[in-house]
Amino acid sequence: MTTDPFDSWCCYSGRGVPTVAAIRVLIVDDHPVVREGTRQVLERDPAIEVVGEAGTVADAVRLARHARPDVVLLDLALPDQSGIEGLPQIRSAAPRAAVLVLSAYDEEDYVVAAMEAGAAGYLLKTMRARDMVGAIQSVHQGQVVLHPTVAEKLRRSLRANAGEAREPRLSPRELAILRLAAKGHRNKEIAAMMSISVRTVEGHLSHILTKIGASSRTEAVMYGAAHHWFPPAVPPDEESDACRQLR
Repeated sequence: MTTDPFDSWCCYSGRGVPTVAAIRVLIVDDHPVVREGTRQVLERDPAIEVVGEAGTVADAVRLARHARPDVVLLDLALPDQSGIEGLPQIRSAAPRAAVLVLSAYDEEDYVVAAMEAGAAGYLLKTMRARDMVGAIQSVHQGQVVLHPTVAEKLRRSLRANAGEAREPRLSPRELAILRLAAKGHRNKEIAAMMSISVRTVEGHLSHILTKIGASSRTEAVMYGAAHHWFPPAVPPDEESDACRQLR
């Protein structure tokens, strides 16, 4: 008798035949009751299709490779390894998926570690159901999403690091570069999109970190997200045109 490799995790098509535009979501949490409740909340929205559930990182990686989700909703407290440790593995299994952390931990260390590992956003389990749906739609569009509580803690922390009472101001070019960094573009890609040199991009990023009081690119992106500096996603062609205008 052959053992089905998918026996330990759940994969299904959701509510009947999904629409073409449906966002495919994978739920990863070690508590079945939490997974069930989250699935019920998400499936109320016809624009979302829950393609599966997993309770461990290992199962999430296998399911991500098989189900091809657009968004992975990931808890950090998992039995085989932490969600932060598993995040790069999940992203490798589903490179096109945005990973959205849904956690009970609001400490800055967890948030920074998750974002540095490649998360597109960080939510708390205290959030309202309708806000969760909106967050999923936002990260699917390429935006960075932070729970308001997390965003406020980050603002206070980075403001203290900057040693300023007022909000730092970025130039239009610096803001454009930070927005592209938030979308995951590397320095070389940003340089090509803006028709400037890689060294110029690096210089602007250095100025951005100094102004914000951030110690890394990830912290700078998180600060921008906390201050709503990143607008809704635009088509790639329009984005490139807008960037070139800031040469």
